[in-house]
Parts: sequence; structure tokens; C-alpha cells
Amino acid sequence: MLHLHHSWLCFRSWLAGMLSVLLGLVPSASSNISTSRPNILLLMADDLGIGDIGCYGNNTMRTPNIDRLAEDGVKLTQHISAASLCTPSRAAFLTGRYPVRSGMVSSIGYRVLQWTGASGGLPTNETTFAKILKEKGYATGLIGKWHLGLNCESASDHCHHPLHHGFDHFYGMPFSLMGDCAHWELSEKRVNLEQKLNFLFQVLALVALTLVAGKLTHLIPVSWTPVIWSALWAVLLLAGSYFVGALIVHADCLLMRNHTITEQPMRFQKTTPLILQEVASFLKRNKHGPFLLFVSFLHVHIPLITMETFLGKSLHGLYGDNVEEMDWMVGQILDTLDMEGLTNSTLIYFTSDHGGSLENQLGRTQYGGWNGIYKGGKGMGGWEGGIRVPGIFRWPGVLPAGQVIGEPTSLMDVFPTVVQLAGGEVPQDRVIDGQDLLPLLLGTAQHSDHEFLMHYCEGFLHAARWHQRDRTTWKVHFVTPVFQPEGAGACYGRKVCPCFGEKVLHHDPPLLFDLSRDPSETHVLTPASEPVFYQVMERVQRAVREHQRTLSPVPLQLDRLGNIWRPWLQPCCGPFPLCWCLREDGPQ
Repeated sequence: MLHLHHSWLCFRSWLAGMLSVLLGLVPSASSNISTSRPNILLLMADDLGIGDIGCYGNNTMRTPNIDRLAEDGVKLTQHISAASLCTPSRAAFLTGRYPVRSGMVSSIGYRVLQWTGASGGLPTNETTFAKILKEKGYATGLIGKWHLGLNCESASDHCHHPLHHGFDHFYGMPFSLMGDCAHWELSEKRVNLEQKLNFLFQVLALVALTLVAGKLTHLIPVSWTPVIWSALWAVLLLAGSYFVGALIVHADCLLMRNHTITEQPMRFQKTTPLILQEVASFLKRNKHGPFLLFVSFLHVHIPLITMETFLGKSLHGLYGDNVEEMDWMVGQILDTLDMEGLTNSTLIYFTSDHGGSLENQLGRTQYGGWNGIYKGGKGMGGWEGGIRVPGIFRWPGVLPAGQVIGEPTSLMDVFPTVVQLAGGEVPQDRVIDGQDLLPLLLGTAQHSDHEFLMHYCEGFLHAARWHQRDRTTWKVHFVTPVFQPEGAGACYGRKVCPCFGEKVLHHDPPLLFDLSRDPSETHVLTPASEPVFYQVMERVQRAVREHQRTLSPVPLQLDRLGNIWRPWLQPCCGPFPLCWCLREDGPQ
């Protein structure tokens, strides 16, 4: 029955497309598409490795729906994120600018937003593609993960909220799914906070006991006041160490509809059906278009919340189950497009915010993604495994099916591409680092407009890529992380590799790779092995200097002052700290 249903949907979509072409409503690839304003559906996975998908070479993970997008559209094989962690990568995606330009980076190791109740976030003077498309008459929606800030000065000002950045509709997490949301052993901050609180408790308890002993033995002439206060603080710290996990769950693991909290904390068994229900509702409400819908999946970030239907079904444990569930979600969304007659009028894009996490590991069990042949992973600013991601575009009747493009492209390119498709104008009052992808996707251009791409780790430039047209793509590494243990391919024992300090290596001369011949970055080129070594180095370093001259000082949103928990900024659906509510009942 499911096969017959899918066949009917495909036939219906094909028939609608043929009628549209006959009536002249859908332009062909050779027609002038500048007059077309397609619906735009952007699908972004969280922490998905490029090697996790069938169409990118994985023959043991079942991803038929994502694979179908690639078969029917254009697949990019050198698609690069602007950062190897979610907050800066997503900021660059929405603005078309390196995150260092907007200040969505740190200089002290706080590489993503740490709390919903922090004041940092995507600055209000940044222009997102959603803002431009909304001005051009598009209905704009974001469903899923945000993680680009919420409040500035009060718990309700919502200065960084999606609705202040061009989206008409928002349903999802203002923060991010975390292992801490489910009290996982793989913890982003709970375990560290518990250890710090326990240490402070022990210090103050020791102080209190010492003062009591000194008081009773008359060895320390002190009043009872400091004894009482130190004991009281010790008790509070001990209580805090026990309750900090619950605080994190209530503070960060919540769902919002527009400006209203609907679940605090989240009921994870309902989350996937709720997301799919919201996507279907948005598509049905706006099927007469044009619309922009950004579906920002919570998958496949830990704690890998997976419905029972998919548990134990993959060959790759819980992580594989979660990937296959996300692929099923993609299929459900494609089916909704078919049923609403939207397939041929909708440009679809699928990607991941960065590479898979290698350090998400307990014992011999891997809870992070696979980055295929590429070295490194999430958090590594320069190595390909942290920044090379899937990139698939489908627009039936316009983009050629089954096309594969190996030119360097970037997530930042989505900004100018969708803006120009919508009839908008790319801002001229700021540097936009993305390039319009449409000529490349249509096949009217043979080469990417990116000659150079810079690869940052926080605010530190770790590497640069030079696309020497008709010859090769060079990669120069100025800084690389020190893998632990020695000889490993990641920084095991840490959440992610660092960007600076004793655990990175500064290379002089820099490391040089020829990505066209060595995409795995295993063979370092030297002046002895590469005749043009010095010419490549000189050209890349000149490009870096030119790039750096375009940078302007901006406040760093992820540094300490903007990235600590502030109780008065904490969103709460009851009187703080009683943050608990369930205002909408989901699918049964």
C-alpha cells in the first residue's frame, strides 16, 4: 500500500508538472528564470557527516529520500561550511558573511552560544535572506533549531529572535538539542558545572569545618558569623550540584511558537511528530506562495532522540537510527510537497551545518557522524572533515537532474542565490562573501566564482583554499589542532578540538595540500615535492592579507560577557524559577 501511495504521488507530481510546462507556467532550464519566483525549501541537518549519506558514498546507511533529491537534482561535492560549529556556521548561512564579520565568534573558547538566557546573538543590524525575501512578498518560516540568541536586556525583548530576523513564523527550539537535555553521559556543560560546584562545596565545607574546629579549640579567634555563612554557602553549592542538571533541562530544552513558549521542558517522544506536523501546516497554509521555509532539523545532534519505530533498525547503532529517521522525515516533507502540488514550483536545498562529531564517543560506541574520506570533524576549523558538507539542490524542470559539481561552493552562497531568485537585491552596504550559485547549477557557468575561501576556528584563521581554475584547488593550513592521543584523528577526551593555545600547532612554513589529487589531506607538499610551492604560498598569503583588510572590528557575541547565563534573560513560561508548561498537545 505504501508503494502504491508513493507511486500515485509521483504520478500526480509528474502530471502537474507536465500540465504546467504545457501551459507555460514553469520555465525550462533554457528559459529566462529571472521572472520566476519559486518557493524555497531549505533543509539543514545538525552535525551530519558528509559520509553518512548514500549518495555521498555510504552503502550501509539507508537514506533513500535524500538520495532521491540528488538523483533528481544537482549534487555539490566540494560544499563548504563557513565554520565547523553550529552557531557561527548558521550565522554565516543566514547572512552570506563569514561569522567573524558579524561577531558571531569568540576569542576565548566559547565557540557556540552556551545558554538560552545569554545576551549574545545574531546582531540586529545583520541582514538575513529571510528579511529580504519577506520584503519581496514571501511568507517566511523557520521550523526547528535556531541557536542564534534570544534576548538582550529582558526575558521578553526577543531582540535576537527569528521573528526579528525576517521570519514571519517560528516553531522550534530557540537554543539547541543537547546531551544535557536527556542527562546523557556525553554532556555539553552539566558534568563540568557539577564538578566545579562540587569542588567549591568541598572548599567551603573544609573552611567551615576548620573554623568550627578552631573556634571550639580556641586556636582561631573568630566569631560564629563566618562559620555560619561558609556552611550555608557550602550547603547551597551542594544543592546546586544536584539540581544543575534540572536547571539546564528547564532553561534550554524548550519549544516556542513565535514568541510563546509551548513546552518547557520538551517531551522528546512528541518532538519529531510535532516538527513534521508544523512543516505540513506551513506548506498547506502557504501553498499559493511564494514561500521560504527553513527546516532546521534537530537531528542528528546528541542525545539522538529517535522514535521507537526506528530504534535498532540501522547497522550503525543509535546514531544510524537517528540518521535514517531524519531521512524518513525528508521523505514525509517531499510527500507533502507532492500532495499539495508544490514539487515543480519549489527549489529544495539540503545540507548540514558542519561535519560530523568524532569525539561523541563512549567506549567503542560512536554517537557522532562519519565524514567519509575527509580528515577531521566537527570543531576543526581547517580540516575538510569539519567543513565539507552535503549540498543538494532540486528544482524539477529547471535544474538538470543527476548533475554533479565539484567546484568549491559555500553555505554562504545560499544567501545571494535565493535573494536573486526572489527578485531581491544583495545588500551593497556590507561585504557579502557568498556567490550566486544559479549559473553553476544551471550549467551556464563552468567554474565557481570563489577563487579563495577562508577557514576560521573562532576568530582565528586556520586555513585557506585557493581554487586555481582549470588546474587544481590548493589548501594551506596555518594552524592545526594537536590530536589526542597521539596518532588519533580527533581530540578524544575533549568535546571539540581547540582553536588556540598549547593544543594547536602553528606551521612555518604552512602545510600545503593539493585537494584535487589528495582530498583526504594525507600528503603534505614541500618545496622539494611541489615546484610551485613558494608561488602558491605567496598568492594565498596575499589573498589572506586582502581579505583581512576587509574586516572591521565588531563586538564578539560569543565572548564571556555575552555568553553567560543571566537569570533575568531566561525565558520562562511561569514565574521564575517555576519554568514548566505544556500549552499545546501534539499528535497522539
